[in-house]
Amino acid sequence: MEVLKRLFEQHFCVPAGQSQPLQGQLGGSGRVILRLTGGAHSAIGVLYSVREENIAFLEFSRHFRRHGLPVPEIYAEDLSQGAYLEEDLGDTTLFDFLSANRSGESIAQPVVEAYRNVVAVLPRFQVEAGRDLNYKVCYPRASFDRQSIAWDLNYFKYYFLRLAGISFNEQALELDFSRLTKLLLAAPHDYFLYRDFQSRNVMLRAGRPWFVDYQGGRKGALQYDIASLLFDGKADLPPILRQQLLDHYLDCLAGHIDLNGDAFMEYYYPYVYVRILQALGAYGFRGFYERKPHFLQSVPYALKNLRWLAANVKLPIALPALLDALDNMQASQKLLSLAPEHTGLTVRIFSFSFHRQLPADDEGHGGGFVFDARSLPNPGREERFRKMTGRDPAVIEFLEREDSVRKFLSHAQSLVDESVASYRRRGFTDLMVSFGCTGGQHRSVYLAEQLARHLRATNGVEVVVRHMELEKLGKSGESV
Repeated sequence: MEVLKRLFEQHFCVPAGQSQPLQGQLGGSGRVILRLTGGAHSAIGVLYSVREENIAFLEFSRHFRRHGLPVPEIYAEDLSQGAYLEEDLGDTTLFDFLSANRSGESIAQPVVEAYRNVVAVLPRFQVEAGRDLNYKVCYPRASFDRQSIAWDLNYFKYYFLRLAGISFNEQALELDFSRLTKLLLAAPHDYFLYRDFQSRNVMLRAGRPWFVDYQGGRKGALQYDIASLLFDGKADLPPILRQQLLDHYLDCLAGHIDLNGDAFMEYYYPYVYVRILQALGAYGFRGFYERKPHFLQSVPYALKNLRWLAANVKLPIALPALLDALDNMQASQKLLSLAPEHTGLTVRIFSFSFHRQLPADDEGHGGGFVFDARSLPNPGREERFRKMTGRDPAVIEFLEREDSVRKFLSHAQSLVDESVASYRRRGFTDLMVSFGCTGGQHRSVYLAEQLARHLRATNGVEVVVRHMELEKLGKSGESV
């Protein structure tokens, strides 16, 4: 503490009148982090005993600032005491901003813009600043190599699978780990890998992102960091937003390298898997081994991401033992008991056109209901309705005059009501309902909106509506 006060006074020429521990920024690192203030000045002081990590952070910080990247200025340091003083970036992390501006899967547009700004900066770290970085100061490894990957996979195996009591065939799992490692190392890996690029390590000040906690950085593949951000457990980003942000990242990356998108995607989801496994190892070590239960609160979100991957991603190599272990995790009562207290059911309602694919089941629950409305009278055949949608009063009036529409909607509501009641009794959290018609603009939109209005009167049910065709047409296809 005294060394930080001394550094503060030496830099600002005023004594530090107050020091405040910032417990929320300690995470699992073991650092002591304080905010020191004196006069009109404020700074963040850090005490940490691992000299190699301190050197990496300080050198990386100065290097990134030379490249114009938004990282904290280093004011002063005393490595002999494991202390340094850095710029105060405030208290709002990207995760805080996300948490305060979302309702279920509906995320406010300013948050989306913040994420877009974050992923736009990432290639500058990876490519621009990574070219002339001194990788000799990296700790504990200069690259995300075979040894680094082995550490992460064994971290998952021994601190998560073992301590959670998940059964697995150790020899078969090692063979899968070997195959996965070979695939990961086949990706180009001459870029800066931030290592812990996630929402709690991005600060927002005046709406602008600033980046911290990159001292574990090393040389590695591009896919790892964007996977870390988009599959950040507790952030729980909706799959459609993850894809939009990935597309934006690739567009920005293409401004820095000659990008082959297909080649990038060949390795992307394997890196998603290895990042989730590394995070689970950390949750297990801190939660099961060190008995810090708040780390286990992130496990249900990691399991949700793994369910989505199982339902939506086919890996380019066979990993039967690993996938069996992941299936066993999903069935584990010990892990299921970590889920937060049930807060209600989310019903996701979609409208779509049968000329396109059915809406994807992002939760991995099997797709729920799909209702075909093409047998109903079609307003789209009349010129006066062509440019309207099923949310316009004239179209609503047209459809509500039709007895067949009223009966169809009544039957659909009855079926969904029965499932809602059953799902709530059984503690299920997600139900998907889709309405399709020829163009996805009139009948399906009307039915989706009417069902949503009906269900919003049910306590304990959150309703999310998306109109897939209207989104493509730029007609505001999402509502909550």
